[in-house]
Amino acid sequence: MINKKVNSVQEALQGIQDGMTLMLGGFGLCGIPENAISELVKKEVSNLTCISNNAGVDDFGLGLLLQKKQIKKMISSYVGENAEFERQMLSGELDVELIPQGTLAERCRAAQAGIPAFFTPAGFGTEVAEGKEYREFNGKMHLLEHAFKADFSIVKAWKGDTAGNLIFKGTARNFNPCMAGSAKITIAEVEELVEAGTLDPNQIHIPGIFVQRIFQGEKFEKRIEQRTVRQR
Repeated sequence: MINKKVNSVQEALQGIQDGMTLMLGGFGLCGIPENAISELVKKEVSNLTCISNNAGVDDFGLGLLLQKKQIKKMISSYVGENAEFERQMLSGELDVELIPQGTLAERCRAAQAGIPAFFTPAGFGTEVAEGKEYREFNGKMHLLEHAFKADFSIVKAWKGDTAGNLIFKGTARNFNPCMAGSAKITIAEVEELVEAGTLDPNQIHIPGIFVQRIFQGEKFEKRIEQRTVRQR
């Protein structure tokens, strides 16, 4: 069995260069590869195109890369919690492609499955449809959407083994599974890394064939984006 373990986040991110396209898992601040993002900030790579459901917040997640102006284009569904993102978008400093959330997930999954394109009704008749091919199926219009093409996919899992098998915990099982295997190289950041054969095969969400590099993160903040509590 191939051992895909690397000894550090620095080793895991080798090969990421200026101008590349990166997929980054997570939803809000849940399940984001925070150790990998922090290292990308330190590497000072720039002109990145980032595919992610959202752009984090100003001082955490992809917001850290935005602060350093390392991202030239964001491909996302929801960006409402990041003031710096809003500022850069409105000033024209940042190229932004907003995509319906289901379409974003399916473009990731299509890349994972080797499907070059698919038709979806989402977005027809809106700005999302501008310049896109469309066809009618069963009396309803559908847009042609293409699978993503990314250089690296960086995902976050709760537990993984040295063969790259991954288990996600709770709602961290969001965009991470469909981004694993959706790029030329997939890097998995895990909270706990165990030896191959340790995990229960029935509990594995993503098989190791979709992962090329895996490492254990050193620090996880587990922030809550918006804490809402009941008044007593």
